[in-house]
Amino acid sequence: MNLHHVGYAVAEIEPAAATYCKRFGYQACTPVIHDPLQTAYVQFFRLPGDQTYLEFAAPDGPNSKLSNAVAKRILLNHLCFAVDNIEEATEDLHKTGMVVVSKPVPAVAFGGRRISWLLGPDCVPIELVERGGLLPL
Repeated sequence: MNLHHVGYAVAEIEPAAATYCKRFGYQACTPVIHDPLQTAYVQFFRLPGDQTYLEFAAPDGPNSKLSNAVAKRILLNHLCFAVDNIEEATEDLHKTGMVVVSKPVPAVAFGGRRISWLLGPDCVPIELVERGGLLPL
């Protein structure tokens, strides 16, 4: 398991991305991607030479899963870890006391590779993503 990306919830991707690119030197790795299952628009960025991505996720409408977080300004949205076996990793984390919020489902942003969501007592959402697939993620 390794840290794949840090997810930030934002009202709009473009202004947040412009700030991080100018301020810290992040570079876009993907175009803006719409994932209707996650009810979000996402875009991934990375610092040159770094292996961990920064994801900006914006609601795709007023009923998006992200709308509440953005309204409450909960911007650090989640940590995502890449795993070899998503079922096993999800179950292992569940055994440590984490609650499975979403079992593995395909994700548009990862070319159909599956993601799952868990929540622990610290209330930081954890996303798991299957390793592999096509570049860039």
